[in-house]
Amino acid sequence: MLRNIRFLLGTFLWTVAVFIMGKVAFMFYCREEHPSSFIDFLQVIGHGITLDLSMALYIVALPLLLVMLSVWWWHKSLTWVLRFYFVVVSFAIALALVTDTSLYPFWNFKLDASCLQYLDTPTEAMASVSTGFLLLRLVAVLLLTAVIFCGYLTKVRLMTPFAQDCRKAGRVGWTLAYLLCIPLMIIGIRGGLDESTTNVGQVYFSQNQYLNHSAVNPLFSFIASLESTASEDVTYAFYDKKELEQITDGLYDSETIPGDTLLTTQRPNVVVILLESCGKMFLDVMPNLQKAAAEGVDFTRCYGNSYRTDRGTVSSLSGYLSFPTMSVMKMSNKVAHLSSIARSLQREGYTTEYLYGGDINFTKMKGYLISTGFERLHWKKDYTMEEQGTSKWGVRDDITFKTLGEMVLSHLDDKPFLIGYSTLSSHEPWDVPVSKYEEKQYNGFYYVDQCIGSFLRQMKASPLWDNLLIVFMPDHSSDFHEYTEQHPDRNLIPMIWTGGAVRHPRKLDMLCNQSDFAATLLGQMGIPHADFTFSRDVTSSSYTYPFAVHMFNNGISMTDSTGFMLYDLTADRITVSTSAEAERMARTAKAVLQLASEDLSKK
Repeated sequence: MLRNIRFLLGTFLWTVAVFIMGKVAFMFYCREEHPSSFIDFLQVIGHGITLDLSMALYIVALPLLLVMLSVWWWHKSLTWVLRFYFVVVSFAIALALVTDTSLYPFWNFKLDASCLQYLDTPTEAMASVSTGFLLLRLVAVLLLTAVIFCGYLTKVRLMTPFAQDCRKAGRVGWTLAYLLCIPLMIIGIRGGLDESTTNVGQVYFSQNQYLNHSAVNPLFSFIASLESTASEDVTYAFYDKKELEQITDGLYDSETIPGDTLLTTQRPNVVVILLESCGKMFLDVMPNLQKAAAEGVDFTRCYGNSYRTDRGTVSSLSGYLSFPTMSVMKMSNKVAHLSSIARSLQREGYTTEYLYGGDINFTKMKGYLISTGFERLHWKKDYTMEEQGTSKWGVRDDITFKTLGEMVLSHLDDKPFLIGYSTLSSHEPWDVPVSKYEEKQYNGFYYVDQCIGSFLRQMKASPLWDNLLIVFMPDHSSDFHEYTEQHPDRNLIPMIWTGGAVRHPRKLDMLCNQSDFAATLLGQMGIPHADFTFSRDVTSSSYTYPFAVHMFNNGISMTDSTGFMLYDLTADRITVSTSAEAERMARTAKAVLQLASEDLSKK
């Protein structure tokens, strides 16, 4: 029976060793963007070991039960069951380690169940990477599976049947011994007898979020996130009703008290262009967008609400807040109840259209756009097969900008219109037809800017220009060198209103969110917007507390006049702050998240 003990102990230790080697490989792979010292490696391994131990105990649970069974009944099929089990376990571990390591440079958060949301449209989900990238990862998964399984197989060979000549008392004794191991394993899996159980946040130890993420076991992270992802609608409960009301009182005043008049007319034709991933740090290579800002209304301190296109689009067009782990766009039962610019303008007699060069079914965008009032949709399927292949994500931006110009000019003698348009070329892998800069990301935005310049010149030459309002705003910002979620300006985005309908050039320096665009636009147009609960007219004198919030994968950041604060929901603490009032900001940010989640649950 000692061989069976060695089998269980060996299986446990091999699993822990694999997870530790996975951490080392993860940090080595990410070393270019996140250089680490030898001490960092040791701290990551030391702090992350608790999750590795917990996950290893999960994996040893079935082998323990089979060993208990072998005390009373033995058949060679038991070892075949173990072999099959370890093939599955080896593949799961290999897939988690390779996927987590490969995706982290793109996402900057650990593997979780949110990646499952992209399986509905795998072509679009993989558009950021090459075929070679995918094949190399597939080979890595298969090779790593084989290596891990071989390690397990050497342990399975230690398993032996209980001696047939042993008395019944011996069998009972060993069975009781194994049974006593079960509660010990459960205690180990949950992380002790305290009220709190094993969780991802317990391994966080550094102000450097990358080191915290490196310590997290990716398989544990994925499994732990399944519970919250299984229910789309997550309600946060930080405060009781009375305290929540006290903290949030006056934060979102939707009233417009006439003040600044930015437009020459209250009924302009409106074109809203969502620029893929365009943080303000890229304006240096976008001279045409800079020129548009100088000629129009430049909201210089606007911050993005989210980190993904599906979330940012909802914030822009519905004036709704984003969430750390939920995507409102994907909640088909909720989107029909959202307010939207399109529906508000429809009531004023506007026609509404939307253009996107990719797959409009990606992240359920089509359902959202139709449900919120866009009457006609133009997307990848409306182009030739040759045009559809001009970009990894679909139709290249110079082609779709040409379509946008045609759409605008088709309304020469028509009633007022709203056209929405999402660009896509300024996205990994930055496959654009220009190479002006060594930095591929710069090339992506420089190329989009050239498209913007051509489009604006076409519009200025058209008879529609005098009554045209064009709004440039990203769906979200993106990581770039030091501009990670921990950087105060990472989510600073351009919001630029240009066109002949702009009264005169202005720079508006008040803090705001992209979700404030809806109320601000409708306020300028004299259209009621009280139903846009979380959108504020920043030109109104009722806007008395300028602040911006941003939600990303299980985190919240907030900016106000006192500085910047980032709160990690996993670690349940402030991880970055430049404000002397960080605690007060954290309370406010969490209250805003709770208020928004409660509002969503009622829709």
